Amino acid sequence: MTPEMTGTPARLLSIGEFSRMTFLSVKTLRHYHDTGLLAPARIDGSSGYRYFDTSQVTTAQVIRRFRDLDLPIERLRAFLDAPDEEARNAVIVDHLDRMSAQLQETQDTVDSLRRMLVADPSGEGRASFPVAYRNEPALTTLAITDRVGAADVVGWWMEAFRELHRAVRVSGATRAGNDGAMFPTEFFAEEEGRLVAFVPVARVPHRLPARVTTYDVPAARLAVTTFDGPPLDLDRAYGAVGRWVVERASSSEGPVRERYIPTGDEDDLLAHTTEVCWPVAG
Repeated sequence: MTPEMTGTPARLLSIGEFSRMTFLSVKTLRHYHDTGLLAPARIDGSSGYRYFDTSQVTTAQVIRRFRDLDLPIERLRAFLDAPDEEARNAVIVDHLDRMSAQLQETQDTVDSLRRMLVADPSGEGRASFPVAYRNEPALTTLAITDRVGAADVVGWWMEAFRELHRAVRVSGATRAGNDGAMFPTEFFAEEEGRLVAFVPVARVPHRLPARVTTYDVPAARLAVTTFDGPPLDLDRAYGAVGRWVVERASSSEGPVRERYIPTGDEDDLLAHTTEVCWPVAG
């Protein structure tokens, strides 16, 4: 049967034929057309049928392989529209870097789960984190306060303490304790909240950089445990001290505090152990 007899233009493929050649479903091909990723070579004005050119087969196969690698449609469109090989390669390298980071995150999560099961083979989450009460006095601090989403907290934390350390040096303030941060319940419950990063100081300097303010951390009674391990495992310390408070004391609604005990140069922000300080009543 010739193309003329079927009503299909010469050299053009029906969407079904094109699907068979490319392993892309008709539904997927329609979606790619609607999003501007792969437009048909011709659309019949009366029937609305889509027809593809044989020259589009390779493009469709390339698209399918990139989608198998989870390349987002907008990045795939950037690849297809790139003006030259260098621009196309930049899109590919960027995505491969993202994939490598995701693979590393997956490996880190697997390692964390293994550590948890080795430390707590019962699976009940009762790994050992000694907890003790501490009465924390009120603190005068230099602080940065921002509303932060959970996905951005690590980057925000790093930049906030870089700025605070610079502010202490430039202003001539005298440090009066270890770095700390405050995390309200809403941050955990809503994945966003107003966070405070602070550095205790003996006196408030006259001039401060734009984002840095003075902040009075109130006195509090705290249940404290110390965590020294990969950041991904920090939730274990939170779980342990929170459970301890529920079983032995009365939890307070105040924010959880973290205090960072340096294990090296104080400007090496990752060289520290973390005290998780849970507020308790009375």
